[in-house]
Amino acid sequence: MKKIKWFLFFVCFCIYSFFFIHYGFYLVAKFTSKIDIRNANSVFLYDNNENLFFQGNGKKEWISLNKMSKHIINATISIEDKNFYHHVGFDYLRIIKSLYENAKSRKYVQGASTITQQYVKNLYLDFDKRWDRKIEEAWLTIKMEVKYSKDEILEGYLNTINYGNGVFGIENAARYYFDKSAADLTLAEASMLAGIPNSPNNYSPLNDELEAKKRQHVILTSMVNNNYITEEEKKEAFDTKLTYIGKKEKYNLSTLMYYQDAVMKELYNIKYIPSSLIETGGLKIYTNLNIEAQTILENAINNNLKENQDMQIASVVVEPKTGKIIALTGGRDYQKSQFNRATQSKRQVGSTIKPFLYYAALENGFTSSTTFLSEPTVFTFGENDSYAPNNYGQLYPNKPISMAAAIAFSDNIYAVKTHLFIGEDVLVKTMKRVGVKEKLNPNASLPLGTGELNIIDFLTGYNTIANEGVKVDLHLINKITDANDNVIYEHKNNEEAVLDKNITYILNDLLTTTYDYNMLDYSTPTCLNISAKISNKWALKTGTTDFDAWTVGYNKDLLVGVWTGYDDNKLLASGESKYSKNIWVDTAEGYLKNKEVNWYEMPENVVGTLVNPINGNINDKTSNKKRILYYLRGSEPQIR
Repeated sequence: MKKIKWFLFFVCFCIYSFFFIHYGFYLVAKFTSKIDIRNANSVFLYDNNENLFFQGNGKKEWISLNKMSKHIINATISIEDKNFYHHVGFDYLRIIKSLYENAKSRKYVQGASTITQQYVKNLYLDFDKRWDRKIEEAWLTIKMEVKYSKDEILEGYLNTINYGNGVFGIENAARYYFDKSAADLTLAEASMLAGIPNSPNNYSPLNDELEAKKRQHVILTSMVNNNYITEEEKKEAFDTKLTYIGKKEKYNLSTLMYYQDAVMKELYNIKYIPSSLIETGGLKIYTNLNIEAQTILENAINNNLKENQDMQIASVVVEPKTGKIIALTGGRDYQKSQFNRATQSKRQVGSTIKPFLYYAALENGFTSSTTFLSEPTVFTFGENDSYAPNNYGQLYPNKPISMAAAIAFSDNIYAVKTHLFIGEDVLVKTMKRVGVKEKLNPNASLPLGTGELNIIDFLTGYNTIANEGVKVDLHLINKITDANDNVIYEHKNNEEAVLDKNITYILNDLLTTTYDYNMLDYSTPTCLNISAKISNKWALKTGTTDFDAWTVGYNKDLLVGVWTGYDDNKLLASGESKYSKNIWVDTAEGYLKNKEVNWYEMPENVVGTLVNPINGNINDKTSNKKRILYYLRGSEPQIR
């Protein structure tokens, strides 16, 4: 009996202590400053013409609660937090029930976050499950409940939550999905929208209508159980055939959110901007987005990939002089896949790494006419260590070829011989020098692109060559101001001359051989099949592995890089490298159409000489093939 009394005393003590501490926090919160829920986590993104193209919390128009359809209010409360108007930020009975259900199932099957807690997470916190984040969430929840009415909290929540496809806030969602105001949403429409925030990627009807309908049924059932609607109303709403618009009023591009995602990633990596400032608000971010370039890129993707619905893409468009990323996509359609391949993935780059090898070779005494015998070759490094690379399609000239020919045909034997001749570590050092951050291993296969790189990291290196040897940072953000237009960050280019301007000129011209009919010989230049679409002069290189197809090309005004392949690493079928080439040429040529285009000015220390470009000879009387190749003055071939 005595033990029971002590146990009851202990339980009562714990309960009283809990409520004393709990309400003590509420009392303290009353005397703290009011948190700002109208500006918190507000991020406004502008393009290069300072036109607004994205608002981070969706406040295109903050709609008051009394102007929202009662159906969206009731559906949201019913499924997210049925006791919303009766608790003080935490639903303790629901917490106990969820703990019991999760323990019984031995896995996480039920959550207990209230609308206030979810709102706090959306506004101020990331979704990290660290204990300090949980404590911070609890404190901010208390502050919000003390400082704001229930209607104000619900109003803010509905104006800021994620409704999928880059749409935030109920007014934006109503207009995006149904082309109407949130005030006019029917029960069927509201119950569909209310289901999305739980998993925006899975429950958006534009992504997966079957799963969205299942979720709608759950919403409607909860509304019946909570006495908001009748069974008859539930059946009528569920059976209603909904028509989805799926359009934004402006910038209706399915790839635009990839650019926005990349901007936000860059924002969090700017050390001058504390995360606390990002989380509390009102930042205006002026980006380098060129909506014309983004539109041309998206059209090129849609036009060329319409016959292949499974292939994916990453592509980046850069202004070489400044390093500004003016267009970007990390996939073909953000509604179907939010995985951003431009910022989150690394792929083998294939032969697109070779220009860096040949820059290093030119720097180490090679010329445009330097020859190696290209034939099936086994490279032996030790008793049990050998390497036998193949040329594409098993095509070998079985004769000495020049560097110009090796580039035009992307000859692998020539590349490996060059790599081993100058030293396996030279290419690694060159990649680091031009700005590529990824660590690469100095092995025999590296010049064939066996290393995996992220496209933005990789194009940083290409941009150095395109910018005549001057390295700059590729960036999406130009300037950031606070809500009062005070500039708190402005990008400043750290220009560094890391390559020889004379050699980059020679290399850039060598890369024009890839689409030159004059190079036809034992094989076909790698980009000859798109030469009819090329009207400007480009330094151009492709690269193909079993799983990846790359095309990277540039001139003084524009750098465009394109990767195509499959997310599941399915083997590329024969001829599927055409997709990256055609997307590249349609984007690059499309953007520069009717614009003044510049090629590089020849440095004084460079000379042009008319030679046979296949073997590099100046007086080859056995062939009519002639092309001007470029050399450092004094290293050009001489007539003997």
